[in-house]
Amino acid sequence: MEARGVVNALTIDVEDYYHVSALAAAIPRRRWSQMERRVVANTHHLLDLLDGRGVRATFFCLGIVAEEQPALIREIHDRGHEVACHGYAHELVYRQTPETFGDEVARAKGVLEEIIGAPVLGYRAASYSITRRSLWALDVLHEAGFAYDSSIFPIYHDRYGIPDFPRFPHRVRGTDGDGLVEFPLTTARLLGRNLPVAGGGYLRLLPAALTRWGVAQVNRREGMPAILYLHPWEIDPGQPRQRVGWLTGIRHYHNLDRMEGRLVGLLERFRFDTAARVLGLQEDDHG
Repeated sequence: MEARGVVNALTIDVEDYYHVSALAAAIPRRRWSQMERRVVANTHHLLDLLDGRGVRATFFCLGIVAEEQPALIREIHDRGHEVACHGYAHELVYRQTPETFGDEVARAKGVLEEIIGAPVLGYRAASYSITRRSLWALDVLHEAGFAYDSSIFPIYHDRYGIPDFPRFPHRVRGTDGDGLVEFPLTTARLLGRNLPVAGGGYLRLLPAALTRWGVAQVNRREGMPAILYLHPWEIDPGQPRQRVGWLTGIRHYHNLDRMEGRLVGLLERFRFDTAARVLGLQEDDHG
C-alpha cells in the first residue's frame, strides 16, 4: 500500500458505449434508442468489485441514463457511493450556450436528486469539455448549487485540456465556504510537463506502471490526493464494435480486456474514497 496517509478519489463516469463523444459520428443521438443497453450490467460489475474491496467511489451519472434506469442510480446511492452529475446527454460544454448548458445541468441534477432523495454535490462535464473557451460554465455550476466540479484536465489534448491550470483542488467560484471547488484530473510532473495519470484511456493505453508511479508521486512527493476515473464500458471488451477511424479505434477499444485487472491493481496499492469526502465536503458516515 502506497502513501498510507493520502486518500484518493475514485470516480466512475456512468454512460454507455454509444454515449461517447468520439463515437458520435458512428452512433448519432437519433440512433441511441436502437442500441443495446450495457451500462446496467457493467455498472453492477463495478459495484460488486468495489464492494468486495470495501471501496467507495463517486459515480458521475448521465441524466438520460438516470431517466431510463432509476433503479441503477438508487442502487449506487444505497450501496454507500456518491451519486454526482455528468450532465444530461453527454453534450460537450463548449458547443452549448450558457443558457442551454444551464438548462441541461438543472434537468440532470433534478432527475438525480429526485431519485436518491439527497443533494447532488459534484459535476463532471462530458469529455472534460470545460476549457478556456467554456470557463463560463463554472459560474453556471456555482449558481446551480454544485459544491465541486471535476471537469478540467491540466494537459494538452486535441479535444480538451487547460495545460497551465492548477493541478490540485482549489476554490474557483465564490469567496465563502460554500463556493465551487475544482478538483482537476490528476497529472504528474515529468520533464517539465504534466503527464496524465488519471486512469481511463490513459490507464488502458499507457503502461500500468506509469499510472502507479504517477499516483505515488502525487501522494508521496506532493502530499496531495489524486482523482482517477473510468467508464463502465471500459471493462466491457464484448461491447458492439463500431466502424471508426484508427485513432478513435485505439482510444476507445485498446486494452479493454486488461482494464479490470489494472483497476484492481490500483485498488490494492492505493486508498480511495468518494470525491466529496476527499474534499471534505461530506462527512464519512460509514465508519
